[in-house]
Amino acid sequence: LAEDLIDLAIEVEEDLATPAIGPSHEHAEQIAELVASLVDDGSTLQLGIGQVPDATLRALRGRRDLALWSEMISDGVMTLDRDGALDEQRPIVCSFLFGSPELYNWVDQNPRLRMTRTEIANDPSNIAAHAAMVSVNTALQVDLSDQAGASHINGRLYSGFGGQPDFVTGALHSPGGHAVIALRSWHERSETSTIVPRLMDPVASFQHSAVVTEHGCAHVFGRSQRAQARLIIDHAAHPDARDELHESLAARGPDTPITVVAR
Repeated sequence: LAEDLIDLAIEVEEDLATPAIGPSHEHAEQIAELVASLVDDGSTLQLGIGQVPDATLRALRGRRDLALWSEMISDGVMTLDRDGALDEQRPIVCSFLFGSPELYNWVDQNPRLRMTRTEIANDPSNIAAHAAMVSVNTALQVDLSDQAGASHINGRLYSGFGGQPDFVTGALHSPGGHAVIALRSWHERSETSTIVPRLMDPVASFQHSAVVTEHGCAHVFGRSQRAQARLIIDHAAHPDARDELHESLAARGPDTPITVVAR
């Protein structure tokens, strides 16, 4: 390692933090299979951390010549590499990683791993330079205008936007790319739909290629705003929420546009 590349180094004698891994959920596995169907051999991937991204990486074990250009990576990337799914000629690029001690041992002195500044990894122009870039992100809610909320709950900040807006923009400008929002259709604790008529909190991203839940995949890119809304209701929303969502859409009137607002 060239020491002149280091701005500041602090020696710490403690184990690196690792995420708490909960049991898998059948809905995450169903969503993962649908997302994986959008990924061809040779694609470049960006995924976050959590049940759905981890399940998606497992669902991609049969692909070949994949590459990673992501804000972060976790154990699923290591597993993909061991299964022969990654192109050994292309570097694994990220700006940070979070996983098990086994992952940390795997990346230590790994010549294929390239960690960059976030300004490089998250630059939409760098992301778009990869053909067949597939960005897979999640959200707390998605509305009928295909707006994804991932940062606020009831007006309170839950987390930052992260790299979601950057990777959605980059993937949409990638030749053959897809910007996917994947989430469960129903929030079990509150017994409410995650597909809502309109988001009231700040929006993390909008204008995706597809919205995926355990009930299906709504291919919304290039559709009219009303067609997008109908596809999200019929292919992504929970069946118990569909009647109310259709009523909300109808209440807007045939000549009332669905306005997409970027905050």
